[in-house]
Amino acid sequence: MQQKKWWHDKIVYQIYPMSFADANNDGYGDLKGIIQHLDDLKELGVDILWLTPFFASPMEDNGYDVANYYQINPLFGTMKDMDTLIAETKKREMYIMMDIVANHTSSEHDWFKESKKSKDNPYREYYIWRDEPLFNMHSTFGGSAWEYDENTKQYYFHEFGVGQPDLNWENKKIMDEFVKIINFWMEKGIRGIRFDVIQLIGKEIDKDIHAYGPTLHSKVRELNLRSFGRYDAVTVGEAWGDLEKAIEFTNPEHHELDMVFQFECTSSTCDYTRYHKFTPKPINMKLIKDILCKYQRGLNDLSWNALFVENHDLGRCINKFGNEKEFYLESAKAIAIMNYFLKGTPFIYQGQEIGMTNIVMNSIDEYRDIEIKGHYQELVLDKKVLTYDEFMKACYQEGRDNNRTPIQWDDSVNAGFNKGAPTWIKVNPNYQTINLKAAKKDPNSIYHFYKKLIQLRKNETYKNTFVYGKFQSYLDDLEHVFVYTRSDQDNQICIVVNMNRYEETITLPFHIEKVLLQNYESVSKMQTQTLRPYEAFVYTYKK
Repeated sequence: MQQKKWWHDKIVYQIYPMSFADANNDGYGDLKGIIQHLDDLKELGVDILWLTPFFASPMEDNGYDVANYYQINPLFGTMKDMDTLIAETKKREMYIMMDIVANHTSSEHDWFKESKKSKDNPYREYYIWRDEPLFNMHSTFGGSAWEYDENTKQYYFHEFGVGQPDLNWENKKIMDEFVKIINFWMEKGIRGIRFDVIQLIGKEIDKDIHAYGPTLHSKVRELNLRSFGRYDAVTVGEAWGDLEKAIEFTNPEHHELDMVFQFECTSSTCDYTRYHKFTPKPINMKLIKDILCKYQRGLNDLSWNALFVENHDLGRCINKFGNEKEFYLESAKAIAIMNYFLKGTPFIYQGQEIGMTNIVMNSIDEYRDIEIKGHYQELVLDKKVLTYDEFMKACYQEGRDNNRTPIQWDDSVNAGFNKGAPTWIKVNPNYQTINLKAAKKDPNSIYHFYKKLIQLRKNETYKNTFVYGKFQSYLDDLEHVFVYTRSDQDNQICIVVNMNRYEETITLPFHIEKVLLQNYESVSKMQTQTLRPYEAFVYTYKK
């Protein structure tokens, strides 16, 4: 019997503070901007607000390069602002989840500044230093993963940017430091943690082992025991891997994490045998179905799934999985039904609920992402394996900046993100038609659909079924149609989704008793029916 947790029935909403709301009109989002919109989030129906890193940082990687884990980035505000945010969310029966970057710090962190001073500095072993680069290791952001330090005549390792040196988790002092950091924030009232690239902290560089090193799980267990596990916090790991690795992390008997994000679906639109996200490939909906079902069955009564289709590192889901040009509303709603009635915790990324889309940049200079800049240098300028046009097309399809443009609150200047100051990144020009203010006025909008979906998940009659009910898939051989049920002793509910731009004729596994949610005006009650493009609905049935 699965042990019930306080967060099992909650909806998580991810906030990218830089792009959420700019209260002081300096071009960057801030904590006061989040506070000003808490009632909008409460109205949507979400419960837990996951904030990407808000710590002091030089912002080489938009906060994922932390210079001080105990200080608020001045761009975002002050510690007083954070205390106010925590208090105001609590008033609304909402919670804050923070983002902990434990694999690396900024090169501006005092630990690294000390580490660079000399080979015998007490902080030298906080990082990974070697006399020569090993194994021709390549940085995720392009170029070598080793950077030479003229002062000490050694190289330091950085899995990501040059300004993001990797921590040496073989040094037990690193564990002690992060226990203190996490406990500090738990005491402040944080109720959840998302761990950035957590699979990397067990690396053994001298053996060319980066992810899932032999000491990884013992380290996560120790973190649990000494920090967040003492506070009943909800945890989720960014842990690129497969089902078996997800089980290892989330099996309750292992006392590690509650959930991990699986990226098999979202990364299936890139050719990782070539140039990763910069060589996109067509979506395979049969593969998406199979992956979703695999994780539903694999984690089922054992642990817990994190349900997501967007985050700050991915393109917009309507561009990745849907059909922005022909079936904008229908496909956005179909994606939501497909994903958020599965068993697990829904994660909604800011702007997803109003149907924000990828952005067309006019030139490479308009991009801000360190990953895009690094790979442009490597793939286009240095190696010349992609043309400028090929690279720009890939950035539009898969680039991280697609999800980092300012939230489109209304049709005023800068989409209502601020009062007119130049924004740190370009505002999507379609804000005049795609924005929250317009969406609230339109009862058929994606926004109102998300509200209905969340309300249905929380409906007292059906909530227990959607949260804990058994998952079963049907019509598995169909390429574009996804049919599954959620059932328990109280309800039998069927979810039907056509993820095709063409009609699909199917025979439903069960007769329709009552339609609970649909993305077209009406639903045929016939058991054999022709589904319209991107048609999706949820209904009850009796066996």
